[in-house]
Amino acid sequence: MEKDIDGCQDGAKTVASAMLGTEGTDSQLDDFVGAHPDYNEEEEEQKYYRRKRLGVIKNVVAASLAGTLTYSVYLGLLQMQLILHYDETYREVKYSNIRLEDIDRKVLMGINVTPVAALLYTPILIRFFGTKWAMFLAVGIYALFVSSNYWERYYTLVPSAVAIGMVIVPLWASMGTYIMRMAQKYYEYINYKEEQEKEKERQRAPRDTCNAYIIIFQTVFYSCFHLSFVCAQMPMVFFLNNYLYQLNHTLFAVKHCGTLSHGTLPGFNKTVLQSLPRSVSLIIVESALMAAAFLAMLVVLVLCGAAYRPMEEIDMRSIGWGNIFQLPFKHMRDYRLRHLFPLFIYSGFEVLFVCTGFSLNYGVCALGLERLAYLLMAYGFSASLCSSLALCMLRLRRHTPLLAGAFIHAVLLVTLFCWAPEPRHLAQAPLLYSIAALWGTGSALNKTGISILLGMLYKKKERQDFIFTIYHWWQALAIFTVYLWSGLPMKASPRRAPAHSETPQALWGHTPRPIPTLHVPQAKLSIMLLTLVVAVGTYLWMEQKVAWNVEVRLPRIPRPRHKTRGYRYLEDNSDETGSDGDGDKEDDDRQPTEATRQDELPKEDGEQLG
Repeated sequence: MEKDIDGCQDGAKTVASAMLGTEGTDSQLDDFVGAHPDYNEEEEEQKYYRRKRLGVIKNVVAASLAGTLTYSVYLGLLQMQLILHYDETYREVKYSNIRLEDIDRKVLMGINVTPVAALLYTPILIRFFGTKWAMFLAVGIYALFVSSNYWERYYTLVPSAVAIGMVIVPLWASMGTYIMRMAQKYYEYINYKEEQEKEKERQRAPRDTCNAYIIIFQTVFYSCFHLSFVCAQMPMVFFLNNYLYQLNHTLFAVKHCGTLSHGTLPGFNKTVLQSLPRSVSLIIVESALMAAAFLAMLVVLVLCGAAYRPMEEIDMRSIGWGNIFQLPFKHMRDYRLRHLFPLFIYSGFEVLFVCTGFSLNYGVCALGLERLAYLLMAYGFSASLCSSLALCMLRLRRHTPLLAGAFIHAVLLVTLFCWAPEPRHLAQAPLLYSIAALWGTGSALNKTGISILLGMLYKKKERQDFIFTIYHWWQALAIFTVYLWSGLPMKASPRRAPAHSETPQALWGHTPRPIPTLHVPQAKLSIMLLTLVVAVGTYLWMEQKVAWNVEVRLPRIPRPRHKTRGYRYLEDNSDETGSDGDGDKEDDDRQPTEATRQDELPKEDGEQLG
């Protein structure tokens, strides 16, 4: 009996110890996986969204730096090569048998003509690769253009120039879309509590919610971008200026400048290099430019985050490639966008005018080729600093910077039309630098104001790539028009005088009047001034119609086609198109007429009113 009692006691002790061991294990497990006693959920959430906001700022700065490096490398290399290839001695000694002058014409044709077709493929390219990877691809093709200059032949320069022409519009359209998305994401991260509450209540954000961040981020981008005109002059300042003749040699036969000249710098010397640069020196300069282009690629690849979540990009592609192809054309039916077309065209005119017409017919003609770099640097520094003036839109009405920039350019155009500098007269340098700086101020207000305006009018994320594609396509179309204009014979060619009996004036003893010649700078300035007046008028009319709440005509964005087989995300927690309320006016009025079927496509005349 005593043994049995002892056995029972031992069994009870074993069970008790087992229970204590289980409780100890559970308490240890709770201590290991349970909430830390010092854990503060709200504080951790704040830290998380603070990191997200810093990531957005990093993305904006990285994209701005990549755009600056890319355009400065492209502009600097093109400027240096055109000056070298212009010199007769350089062409004869180094490339006598390959007709370098003809190759340069083909290069410029590839760069200026190819973007005309960009409206057909740019939205498809951006949606297929995604915004970030479209930027990376375009920057890589710019780097390819730099590498093709190591071996200057027809089969290297012309194809790379055509490739650059193909990606000009996709690069800047994806850049504009990327900056817009970063502004919207920053607003979401800084107001995450309000966004969560709205998500629970299925409410849409009020209008003008993220306008302040659109203004700030676009200002940062253009402040960096305009520095590309400064960086592009580094090869000329530190390398090419050492080989150039002084103005007394290059401008010896130039008689008139500005509006008094017939054409672009008539009489400019065909020999501008007093000594030819060594091939090793050219390779070093091109390698430095190649390194900058490669750095721009790395900045986009490593530092730029994605503009959209993966499921959002899938949804944006899932509306169908046919719809993606058609939507840019259908967006042009919106009166707000149509009224901005002249402003887009003038934006292309003015930047090309300052780089070619003003710089050559006014700057180089009066100060010499060796001061061309400093003139463009004055323009770039002024544009970069004055881009910050667009921040006035935080307090003033949004048309203020656009009208201010238009007024500055109108005054300068009238000044240039009425005044022509004297050749080889260095005393005019302060006036020319002042005009370049003021033109940069107007350019900064113009370009920054247009991008901010488009961001304010079209906040819906599914429309942004179409809108910025249309904007930069019209800019490219304006540059193409200037390219065609430069190829036309502006001065009347001499022709055979008709026989005395063939003219009706001969019957009355009159002699025919001489055929008047057309001054190229006067014609360019007149066309630019007319375009500017039309652009300001149509823009003010658009603002008036918006104030009157005139209905807008926008195409319906189709819903994404969800796959029924294979991997797909859950429907109840989807990033479906339209789930992200952005407060755009057309979206608020779209709900009653929206298609009920998920796979319904927009009909031909199924526009959006309101």
